[in-house]
This record gives sequence, structure tokens and C-alpha cells, in this order.
Amino acid sequence: MFYLEKEGRLVIPRTELTYPCHRFEMHQKAAKAAVDHVMADFEDACPYEFKGQPSRKVMVEALNTIDFSGKVVVVRPNNIKSKYFLGDIRAIMTDAVDRFHGIILPKTNEPEDIIHLSRLLDGFEKEAGWTTTVRIEALIETPIAVVNAYKIATASKRMAGLIFGIADFASAMGVKENVANQNVNFHYAKQATVVAAKAAGLHAIDNAWLKLWRNDMPKEEIEEIQADMKHKNETSAALGMDGTWVIHPQQTEISNEAFSPSDEDIEEAKHAIVYYHEQGGGAVYDPKYRKFHDEATIKGVLMELAKGVQANKVDNEFLNTMAKKSQEVTGYNILEMMKRVA
Repeated sequence: MFYLEKEGRLVIPRTELTYPCHRFEMHQKAAKAAVDHVMADFEDACPYEFKGQPSRKVMVEALNTIDFSGKVVVVRPNNIKSKYFLGDIRAIMTDAVDRFHGIILPKTNEPEDIIHLSRLLDGFEKEAGWTTTVRIEALIETPIAVVNAYKIATASKRMAGLIFGIADFASAMGVKENVANQNVNFHYAKQATVVAAKAAGLHAIDNAWLKLWRNDMPKEEIEEIQADMKHKNETSAALGMDGTWVIHPQQTEISNEAFSPSDEDIEEAKHAIVYYHEQGGGAVYDPKYRKFHDEATIKGVLMELAKGVQANKVDNEFLNTMAKKSQEVTGYNILEMMKRVA
């Protein structure tokens, strides 16, 4: 989770837009996209000729001059073993003070990778006079990273989330197909990433859908790509993913919707929790929706309403009031335990 200190706002991203950092106009387009989070990439999306100083110059200028309209802004440097890694970190931490919120660390394999980055950030924040804390999201994209996911998730207080990276993971596993049936073929790895993230109180983000469409394509072909992406995102949400990477703004609307409760879901959740407490708790049958509720299912309702807050469909005060009612009986607040509130 990202707590935007200057705004006093918690963000659990539904959509994280990744784009190459070496082109200034890409930053400008990202700033206008209807996503919760943008990630400018020094690594995979940056051509060799722009590695190092050319891409750093553009990145720093973009961070200092573009208004990202309240989005979470993060940077993916080259991986920790790359000759470009330290220079990437030094450039943004020294020359873009308090202008972004986090680092996405690619190829994170061991908790020591996070510890190393965290210590670097400690030094640069102090040296450059940062007033906010830079958070870390770790890319889980190798078999050893999946095995170490919880250790990675708990390696630093800076940790905000885990992201499953399907392309590198599939390559490491020797699997050619990484689009079709991915939530079946990579079910274990994705679920392990989610469980590790949630156990550590972090968000879990799914990989991007790697197919795009052009407006000049046949309508049926566009609709098929969109339907497949929607299915992938909805089944990822069913695994517990909080959001997904997107690689183009065209993917945003479908993706945001997949990771947000519908208006009907919100209406039912609000009714369920109010009715439950009106009836005095325990095992309660709700005749309106023909469902049974108890303290366990009401915690699920609270988590659904927390998603509604992120989607600007639920008032945060209402959510906190309902959570406190459950806490008075159970002794703990599920939203605080899972870090769904600031």
C-alpha cells in the first residue's frame, strides 16, 4: 500500500501503468491516463542506446516538471546486478527529491536485494533532504522469488507491494505460452505471491495483459481481446490480486472495473453490514439477498467496502464506523490487520 504523506491518502492500486522512461512524451501521456499508479521504466522498456545518462536526464526532467494528477508515481531502475542500477537510483534520489513515491525493484530474488535497496534509500534520503519516505514494490518474476516471496515482503518497512511478473517467470520455467490460460497455468505462482503479500500486509499486483488492439482491426477481434483481458483480470481478482499492470491506457477502463466492486456489490455490502449489526450479530439470515452472515463473512464485507473506498464509491467514515462495530466484539479490526486503512 502507498500512503501519500503530503495528501494523507492511502492508495491500493487497481491499475499500474508501465511505460518507457526515455521518451518525455510518454510521461506526459501517462500523467493523463485514468490509472491509480504510473511506473516509468529504466529496465526492460528502455533501449540499450538510452541506458544510463540519456534516460536519466529525461526521467529527472519529467519527475520535476509534470503534474501526475494525484497518481502514485514510481520508477523501475535497472536490476540490482546491472551496471546501471546504482546510477539510476542516485539520479532520481538526488535530482528529483520528493517528486515520486516509490521504487519497483525488478528481478528481486532474495530478501537481501530489498535490504540493499532500502539501505541505499536511507542514505540518499538523508543526503538529499527528503521529507517523504520512498516505498518499495518488488517484482516476483523467478522461481526462487516465488519461494522467497514472504521473506522479500517483510525485508523492509519500506515495502508496499508484490508484483507478479509473468514474462520473466515463464521464461525461467521454460514455458512458451504466457497469455492464454495463464491463471490456470501459473495459478500456484500467482496465488503464492498473493498469500505472501497479504500475510505481510502489502498489496498484490498481477502481470499485464500482453495483447493490445488497434482501431483498424475487425470489431470481433477487438472484442475477443477485450473479453479475454477482462476474464484474466476478473479471475486474478478472484485469486486475491488487488490490481494489475497495464501497458497501454486502452486497457485501463476494463482493468479498473475488474478490480472495483460494482455499484450493485456496494449496495449489497452496505445493506448486509448495517442489517447484520441491527440484528445484533451472530448467525444472521438476510432475507433481502437470501444470504447468511456471521462475523467471518462480515469481515469479507468490510474488505469489499474497503475496495469501494479506493474506487471512490464508499465513504471512508462509514467504513471505519462499521469496522469499529466488529472490533468491539471480536477484539481486532480486519482492515487494520490487513492494512486496508491508513
